[in-house]
Amino acid sequence: MEQKKPTVGFIGTGVMGGPMAGHLLRAGYPLLVYNRTAAKTEPLVGQGAKRADSPAAIAAECDVVITMVGFPDDVEHLYLGDNGLVERAKPGALLIDMTTSSPELAVRIHEAAGRRGIKVLDAPVSGGDIGARNASLSIMVGGDPDAFEEALPILRTMGKTIARMGGPGAGQHTKMSNQIAIASCLLGVCEAIAYAEKAGLDPAQVIATIEHGAAGSWTLSNLGRRILDGNFAPGFYIKHFIKDMRIALRSAKALGLTTPGLELVLRMFEELAERGESESGTQALYKWLVDYIA
Repeated sequence: MEQKKPTVGFIGTGVMGGPMAGHLLRAGYPLLVYNRTAAKTEPLVGQGAKRADSPAAIAAECDVVITMVGFPDDVEHLYLGDNGLVERAKPGALLIDMTTSSPELAVRIHEAAGRRGIKVLDAPVSGGDIGARNASLSIMVGGDPDAFEEALPILRTMGKTIARMGGPGAGQHTKMSNQIAIASCLLGVCEAIAYAEKAGLDPAQVIATIEHGAAGSWTLSNLGRRILDGNFAPGFYIKHFIKDMRIALRSAKALGLTTPGLELVLRMFEELAERGESESGTQALYKWLVDYIA
């Protein structure tokens, strides 16, 4: 007889969280959802999820709680604030933070949860809105081995590449490596498109040709084509990428590491945000480059 699935709570049902929670529903998990903007939970409620009135209500009822929110301050308040998840979760519950957040904060949450007999994983993801919709995310996990094994069936509904990278905070450190790599890669894609256009080439044909060689990357194939289509809608918001890069820069400095590429791209994105592009997708970096060239 099939074992009863645990009740899962999902907090943060936006561009990424909404599709991720949908995969849990389709996999047969009883699902409670919460979002500060309640309207963003309506598609999931229409598919059979139950809307909760607060994160505390989710913590009281669910065996597993997943969070996918915006910023480290949100994570800290959600987990460690008054009536937070650590305080309100059931003994033995499993809390999985899939927000890209601070490695140091992940360690503090783990320590606080451990004092209450609650399991915690930091499990940020990569793959953008496309990966969230297609359940093909890469999921980088930090935490204890037993908690990871318990979480695996749930994580497999949302991602394809799932790896425990080490203890608490290791998932977030891995995501910082990911974001550092993306920053310079995205700048390279923008420069390659600008070069192809200046040389009188068809940039779409250029992408179709070079994506199968050494220059190939998810960023080139997906965000490069969005640039060519003039599609700067967010699969991943500039404001969130700025947050990620700032965390990565602070973490790198704490490790005694200099990251000049990251610093350069961060300055570009900060300038874009000052020009009103914070709600655009990260591919809008191309706008900065075009203005610079002009």
